[in-house]
Amino acid sequence: MNAKQPNPVESGFSPDQWLAQTHEVFNQPPALENYNLFLQDRALQDTIEREGAGWARQELTDFGALAGRPDVIDLGFQANDNKPTFHTHDRFGHRIDEVRFHPAYHELMRLATEHGLHSSPWQKPGPGAHVARAAKYYLHTQVEASHGCPITMTFAAMPSIMKQPELAETWAPKILDCSYDPRNVPDSEKRSVTIGMAMTEKQGGSDVRANTTRAIPTGREGSGQAYELVGHKWFVSAPMGDAFLVLAQAPGGLSCFLMPRWRPDGSKNPWQIQRLKNKMGNVANASSEAELRGALGWMIGEEGRGVPTIIEMVAMTRFDCMIGSSSGMRQAAAQALHHCHYRSAFGARLSEQPLMQNVLADLALENEAAMSYTMRVARALDAGNDEQEQRFLRLATPVGKYWICKRTPNHAYEAMECIGGSGVMEDCIMPRLFRESPVNAIWEGSGNVQCLDTLRALQKSPESLDAFLAEVNQARGSDRRFDGFVDRLAKDFSGAMGNPEQVSFQARDLVDRLAVSLQASLLIRNAPAAVADAYCASRIDSQGIHNIGALPNGVDAKAIVDRATPHV
Repeated sequence: MNAKQPNPVESGFSPDQWLAQTHEVFNQPPALENYNLFLQDRALQDTIEREGAGWARQELTDFGALAGRPDVIDLGFQANDNKPTFHTHDRFGHRIDEVRFHPAYHELMRLATEHGLHSSPWQKPGPGAHVARAAKYYLHTQVEASHGCPITMTFAAMPSIMKQPELAETWAPKILDCSYDPRNVPDSEKRSVTIGMAMTEKQGGSDVRANTTRAIPTGREGSGQAYELVGHKWFVSAPMGDAFLVLAQAPGGLSCFLMPRWRPDGSKNPWQIQRLKNKMGNVANASSEAELRGALGWMIGEEGRGVPTIIEMVAMTRFDCMIGSSSGMRQAAAQALHHCHYRSAFGARLSEQPLMQNVLADLALENEAAMSYTMRVARALDAGNDEQEQRFLRLATPVGKYWICKRTPNHAYEAMECIGGSGVMEDCIMPRLFRESPVNAIWEGSGNVQCLDTLRALQKSPESLDAFLAEVNQARGSDRRFDGFVDRLAKDFSGAMGNPEQVSFQARDLVDRLAVSLQASLLIRNAPAAVADAYCASRIDSQGIHNIGALPNGVDAKAIVDRATPHV
C-alpha cells in the first residue's frame, strides 16, 4: 500500500491513458445566441413592410441584435431561476405588501420600458405604430415572456384611463414615460409608473358581473369621484404596479376604478396582498390574491358601466396575448430548426431527413400564420378612424386570441420533441416555453369566453362578419381549395346564426374556421408560394385531425424550412 509508485516518465504512464478523457463532444449544435432575431426572421421582415411599419426597420434591426446577445438571453434564465418573493411587513412592523424580484427581472423590465414597449403607439400614434411596437414586443418576449404581464397591463390601461380626463392628466404622463422605477413609494415621488389589473374574484372567474367587491362613495358619486373599495380579488395581475384598474359594485352597478398603491397623502392604501399565486409557468412574474380593506379608488367612466369601460383595456391585453403566443411559437420553432440544422442521426442531418423536415416545416407554418394574423390586427389598431377596420377588429381580436393562443401548447411540445432528451432539460429554454404556453389561452378570457364573445359580436354587430369576410375574400380566385372552404364557412354561418343554441354549441368549430380562413388568406396574398400552398394543403384541403408533421405530399417543405431557420 505504501510502496513507491512508478514514475510516470519511467513507466510511460500518461494521465489520459485510462481515466481522464472518455470522449470528445461533437454532433451538438452551438447555442442559439449572438444572432439578430429580426434579421434572421424573413417572415417578420416581410410582414412589417406590408403592414405599414417599414419605417421601423432599422429600429427593429438594432433591437433584434440586442435580443440575441448572450447576456440578454441569460437574463431570462436568471429571472426564471429566481422566483419573486412576497414580504408583508418591513423589519419595524410596517405593512409594506412588497414583492421582490431578482435583478435580472428588473433589467428585462428596464429594457422593455426604455424601448417603449409599454407606450410607443400612444406616444407617437400613426401609420404602423402598433405594428412596430408589436414586432418589437414579438422579439423581446422571445427572450423572456412572463415580465410582459406588467408591460402589457401598463400599455393596455391607457385607453380606459383616457376616458377620465382629470385622472389622465395626472397618470398618463407617468404611464408614457420610458424610464423604469420599481420602488415601492408613492406615485407622487416617481417619474414613471406601471399599472396592474384586478378584475377576477373566486366566485365568478370570467363572469365579472358576479363580483361582490363593493365601492362605497366617500362623498359625491359618479365619474371621477372617490370611493372606498371593500372585497377580495382572486387574481391581481402585476401586484407591484403603482395603480390598478379594478371592477367593483357601486350603488349604481358594476363600475371601473383606478386604485393606487398609495393614497395622495403618502399613506399606504389599504389593499393587502394575501399570497402570490404558485403558477406552473410565468414564474418570473408575480400574480397575487388581495384583500381590499377600504382602498381608495376613483371611478373611471359611467357608474354601472364598468365592463364597457374596462373592455378597451381587455381588448389590448388580448391582442398582446396573440403577440406573446406567436412569439413563443417563433422561439420554439427557431430552437428546433437550429438544433436540427446542426444535428445528424442515422447518417444524415436531421433537417434534411424527410419526416423531420415535414415536422419542422409544419412548425414554421404555424408560426408564420400566427404572426401574420397578429400583425394584420396591429394594422387595424393603427386605423382607429377607419370604420371598416374597426368592424374587422371587433371580430378578429377574439378569433385570433382564441386560435393562436390555443395552438401554442402543442406547438411548444412538438418543438421540444425535435430537440429530444436535451429539450426536456431545465438548462434548455424549451421547458420554460412549454410551461409558458398555456397561459395566454387562459388569461384575458379562456377559449370558451373568446368564442362566446365572437358570437356576441356577430349578434350585436353583424357587419363585423362582413368586414372580416371582406378581408378574407381578398384572396379569392387564387386557390380553389381556399375558395371552397370560405364558401362552406359562409353557408354554415348563415344557417347557424338563426339557431342560438346550435351556434353556441358549434362556436369552437366556427371560430376555428374563421381563424384558418384569415390565416390562409393572408398567406396566399403575401407569403411565398411554398408557404401558402402548404398551409392550404394541410389546414384546408386535408381531411381529419392531424398532429404536427402530417403535411401532405407535394408541399415544398425544404423551402419552408430554409425560410424559417436562423443561422448563427
